[in-house]
Amino acid sequence: MEIRYDWQETEIKAIYSTPLLELIYQAASVHRQYHNAKQIQVCKLISIKTGGCPEDCSYCAQSSHYKTEVKPQALLDKETVVKIAQQAKKSGVSRVCMGAAWREVRDNSQFEQVLEMVREVTALGLEVCCTLGMLTKAQAQRLEEAGLYAYNHNLDTSQKYYNTIITTRTYEDRLRTIENVRQTSVTVCCGGILGLGESVEDRISMLHALASLCPHPESVPINILSKVKGTPLEDRPDVPIWDVVRAIATARIIMPASDVRLSAGRAKLSAAEQALCFLAGANSIFSSDNGHMLTVTTPCPDYDADQQMLNVLGLEMRPPFVRAETPNSSFPEKV
Repeated sequence: MEIRYDWQETEIKAIYSTPLLELIYQAASVHRQYHNAKQIQVCKLISIKTGGCPEDCSYCAQSSHYKTEVKPQALLDKETVVKIAQQAKKSGVSRVCMGAAWREVRDNSQFEQVLEMVREVTALGLEVCCTLGMLTKAQAQRLEEAGLYAYNHNLDTSQKYYNTIITTRTYEDRLRTIENVRQTSVTVCCGGILGLGESVEDRISMLHALASLCPHPESVPINILSKVKGTPLEDRPDVPIWDVVRAIATARIIMPASDVRLSAGRAKLSAAEQALCFLAGANSIFSSDNGHMLTVTTPCPDYDADQQMLNVLGLEMRPPFVRAETPNSSFPEKV
């Protein structure tokens, strides 16, 4: 299967609507063309600055607009972050993602500290990803110079449904940040969230937006809403596992060379449900040494439990800096 950038929403809807077992089979076949199906990348997310975010994302425990259990914490010091990364590496983690609850990056001493964290953690031989909010071209270039491997900036949902979830920034703002990252050699991590109250059409529209990016994001996280008390979405119904598998399988087929990451909300899934996600094309998970992923309200399975699950499934942890095998040469050159 060749990599395409001209998918139509009608085509994506047809894929998404394929009978489930056939869809899983098709996605698994595409996955094996581009990836080592025996390998799963294990990632660690470190909240380097927690809470107090001025954005009003309706799902987020860290928004200052809502009363949640999260207590704002200042930017962590470099030594603490490096120590966490070192411990994660010992547990088989090959990618460390550093998240700050900022609306946007500012050119100040805190950004300088983050740049130093990127340098130090990269020096450990780990892939380093940052999610820091909106980013200018110049800031993206500075992160590139520090050795950053990836930048995360999710679309979250469809452009049509977006304003229902977030009003403090626009869809265009998100796309602009992704484009700024694309002006560097830093890879793009960009996906969405299931369970925000969106329709099937919204999910298909979001997947279409991602698959229309040229090149595709190297990393596509599929998140399941973690319902947080105090946020507007605290009473949303759970997302059926079948919807999660459909989204993963569809993403795998339309963006075959991308890593599809089973991200937030994974703690709710059984090992058997996660195995279905892996079969459908997910090849990355987030793990932890303390049972939490980003905040005290977003649980994440721990290293030991994940290692046991991977052993049972006959899977192994992927080393860092492994990119998809491309059986065709249709990737566009980076401009």
